Amino acid sequence: MELKITNKAWEELQGLPLECYPYLFLWYDTEGCGCGVNGIPTICLTKQLPSNYKQVLNMQIPTYIEEQQEIFFAEQLTLDYNQGLFRLNSPEEILNPFISRKQLTSFIE
Repeated sequence: MELKITNKAWEELQGLPLECYPYLFLWYDTEGCGCGVNGIPTICLTKQLPSNYKQVLNMQIPTYIEEQQEIFFAEQLTLDYNQGLFRLNSPEEILNPFISRKQLTSFIE
């Protein structure tokens, strides 16, 4: 699995507390969606990595995904930034067009 980060998205990420939360986490958010297969692919920053996380190829920031959630994401992903929001997409579809800076840091523990 690979995540490409556009220049715009990388500039915005650098404005977040990466020195304290150095890992980007691909996450399938099922909160309030009914069941475990209904959810929204998203991203967040974290400082801890449990043993069941798998590294995702990315040149800018160490990126990980929980192994069991990998099935909800495409092999090739792109993170972009446009009009104040991050956008996660694959060559086939837009996975999440509305990721705010607040959402990106809301998972921080």
